[in-house]
Amino acid sequence: MNILQVVGFALIAAVLTVVLRREKPELALGVAVTAGVIIFLGFVGKIGAVVTVVSGVANRAGLNMVYLDTILKIVGIAYLADFGAQICRDAGEGALATKVEFAAKVLILMLALPIVAGLLDLLLKLVV
Repeated sequence: MNILQVVGFALIAAVLTVVLRREKPELALGVAVTAGVIIFLGFVGKIGAVVTVVSGVANRAGLNMVYLDTILKIVGIAYLADFGAQICRDAGEGALATKVEFAAKVLILMLALPIVAGLLDLLLKLVV
């Protein structure tokens, strides 16, 4: 799926959603969510290729894979939370979208804490 296909598909889904929203709002939401899921699933496989390349570079550089795994989890949480928040906004639930984003930020902070602590330890060793 290339970007022209994605944009074309999204435009068709958007027009269909606008037309349906007047008569059947619940169906319009279903079309919008389904289109979003189809686009998302169309690119999940490409994420695997990116992870493979980044892992190979990290191995050659001798990086600790725990850090790379954590960073990949953080990126995954960010993408999924954004996707979920956008679905909530499409459904007219902006407050719920904000809560999804808040939860993602807390999870990201928790995952990043060991990395930040490791960097602070390294800085302290360099200073002392």
